[in-house]
Amino acid sequence: MPKIELKNVYKIFGEDPNSVLPLVQKGATKEEILEDTYHTVGLDNVSLSIEEGETFVCMGLSGSGKSTLIRHINRLIDPTEGEVLVDGVNVLEFNEKELLELRRHEMSMVFQRFGLFPHKTVMENVAYGLEVQGKPMEDRSHIAGEQIKAVGLNGFEHQYPSQLSGGMQQRVGLARALATNPGILLMDEAFSALDPLIRNDMQDQLLELQSKLHKTIVFITHDLDESLKLGDHIGILNGGKLVQVGKPEEIIMNPAHDYVAAFVKDVNRAKVLRAKTIMLSPEKYTSNGKGSGETHKVLENSFIEEFLPLVLEKRSVVEVIDKDGNTMGFITEKELAQSLSKT
Repeated sequence: MPKIELKNVYKIFGEDPNSVLPLVQKGATKEEILEDTYHTVGLDNVSLSIEEGETFVCMGLSGSGKSTLIRHINRLIDPTEGEVLVDGVNVLEFNEKELLELRRHEMSMVFQRFGLFPHKTVMENVAYGLEVQGKPMEDRSHIAGEQIKAVGLNGFEHQYPSQLSGGMQQRVGLARALATNPGILLMDEAFSALDPLIRNDMQDQLLELQSKLHKTIVFITHDLDESLKLGDHIGILNGGKLVQVGKPEEIIMNPAHDYVAAFVKDVNRAKVLRAKTIMLSPEKYTSNGKGSGETHKVLENSFIEEFLPLVLEKRSVVEVIDKDGNTMGFITEKELAQSLSKT
């Protein structure tokens, strides 16, 4: 069962969205709807599944529907039509109390503009969700202290947000979201307001935390490099429509739409493609009458840029192994060249 599932979700903003819905369902574009009815199409028949423990990145240009989508998951926005399921349960059927419990215990959200309380210290900000849950002071302090340490802010517990840099404030926001131990973490353009170097550090920090915590993360961004770095799967929105969902390497190698192809045309494939994506199976490799010979071994999830110099300068074959050292396949110089040259 998917952790999160959207089924045929439409969202139309305006005075009478239900009257406009049939036009959208018949194929009218976002631009046509706006011109003819003065309504705005936020989401147009969006369906997707997000598995437990994965990082799902939703990306697109401004106005594509990214933030609208993420706000449906915790019902900050209700759809015009469709279903939103968490652990197989339709959250649109929740009453006010059930919805409050879902937000308090199952989900946390990290915002682009931090959303910190300026009159509260770092410790008080991080512990706020625990306070809402009714946790005792001793438990709140202990848990908040652990999360502050996890995001690298130990020593700043008694500082106020105005005394912190933008990157440090975002770390506080991330620690606050994690403190309640939610199963789902919603991150809406969480790093977009940060300087490039700080943003890269925050991405690395999130990857490190996720490797330990295995949360279900929905991450919204308009930055392709960020989506390729963070996402287990990527969904690309255009005009409210979900035009492609896939793993980063699938998006790069097989764009399903001209819009996607335009997005990825200038991407350095060596930073995205993994060894296991382009390797030949041992059976296929040996069936060509080739033995493994002397090879350099790389892990199956290694990115091409890590071993490209070895192939080009020293060897014509790279052996791909899993974490236990078992042979998964082989990469030849020919296969590597073909993969990097695809458009």
